[in-house]
Amino acid sequence: MQPQPWTFFLKIFATVTLIQTLLNQYSISEASKITSFPGQPQVKFQQYSGYIEVDESQKRALFYYFVEAETDPASKPVVLWLNGGPGCSSIGAGAFCEHGPFKPSGNILLKNDYSWNKVANIIYLESPAGVGFSYSANQSFYTEVNDEKTAQDNLVFLKRWFVQFPKYKNREFFITGESYGGHYVPQLAQLIVQSKADINLKGIAIGNPLLEFDTDFNSRAEFIWSHGLISDSTYELATKVCNYSTYRRQVQVHGKVQPDCSEVWRKASKEMSSYIDTYDVTLDVCLSSVFAQSAMLNKLEDKGKIDVCVEDETIKYLNRKDVQKAFHAELIGVTQWTVCSDVVKYDVRNLEVPTIHVLGALVKSGIQVLVYSGDQDSVLPLTGSRTLVTGLAKELKLNETVPYRAWFEGKQVAGWTQVHGDILSYATIRGASHEAPFSQPERSLVLFYSFLAGKPLPEGF
Repeated sequence: MQPQPWTFFLKIFATVTLIQTLLNQYSISEASKITSFPGQPQVKFQQYSGYIEVDESQKRALFYYFVEAETDPASKPVVLWLNGGPGCSSIGAGAFCEHGPFKPSGNILLKNDYSWNKVANIIYLESPAGVGFSYSANQSFYTEVNDEKTAQDNLVFLKRWFVQFPKYKNREFFITGESYGGHYVPQLAQLIVQSKADINLKGIAIGNPLLEFDTDFNSRAEFIWSHGLISDSTYELATKVCNYSTYRRQVQVHGKVQPDCSEVWRKASKEMSSYIDTYDVTLDVCLSSVFAQSAMLNKLEDKGKIDVCVEDETIKYLNRKDVQKAFHAELIGVTQWTVCSDVVKYDVRNLEVPTIHVLGALVKSGIQVLVYSGDQDSVLPLTGSRTLVTGLAKELKLNETVPYRAWFEGKQVAGWTQVHGDILSYATIRGASHEAPFSQPERSLVLFYSFLAGKPLPEGF
């Protein structure tokens, strides 16, 4: 039987359509390519940035910065990074102050020797809309932001990003983040699993995460007291009054109205002084911004040789017009770029919604889960995170496959780790802050590489 002429033309049409689609994808990714940032040292890897619309009717678009791996990107996984807040920038914090390829210093960028793109291709996403360069033309969105909408927009972003970068579509994919990323990361992962999205999700890793309001916030007073920052009497008052079962709470004990929790913490703050950064209780502060520290859950810290004022440097750098032009970025609805959004009014009731059970659902789905803690953070202390992970392992009846032990970077103890069922892991990073890759970059890179490779953290020599 001879083929009908129309089948021949259909094949031609399909071939032309495919070629046109591939050309369109190529042109989009090429248009997103960053030639070079002002003051940037020369590098061999490619960088991309731009907007992806996640809601056409509302004209809502999320801004991303994509950094290919330093060497052989075709063999390495794709990693999405999400900072917390809620409402803080993954580009300003994660990329330029923590583990991106460069850090601002005056008018130039310095190469970061411990950038995470040494071992992976990294997407830094400014989410939700209203954070950083991301925007919504309908600004009423900013007063209605919550976890559900954030996860939905982030999934739309991912699906459309993989269309623009099709060569990465089937690559192993990981979601990472910190702080309020304890909500963003597992909720997005759960949505990927539930929706059966065509994304090769392998695992998630979250640092100093908010997982359960009660446990995490009620761990603060003991951590601060144990480090000698507050008095015995203030600690006793905090444990009596500040039971974080709800976001704000007034209590009555023995028929007497107790001080509001905020009053107790004002007393604690006075004892600690204004010159202690609660996100890393052992480190100095940047004096130029000490009185304007963010009330968000994540703030940038420093240690030793690391520039203590890198947040200030980042704000100046990303507000330069020549930098924004190189970045393919615009300021829409705001007059300046900020690390944490001034316009997003996140529904704070979302803070009280536990996400530890979401980690359990992911583990049951076969998704690798790593929770890690910088051990000098008093805002979301290791004691709370470790308790939650251990409790989850017991609930899931996971055997302890790596008993609690020290792990090493070089010849020094880099932290402690414990693994349950070869799928649920916990680790501390010794001497690290709330944003661990910032204050302990070498140790954080070792942790990150081991997680991606599915290898145990290094043992002693």
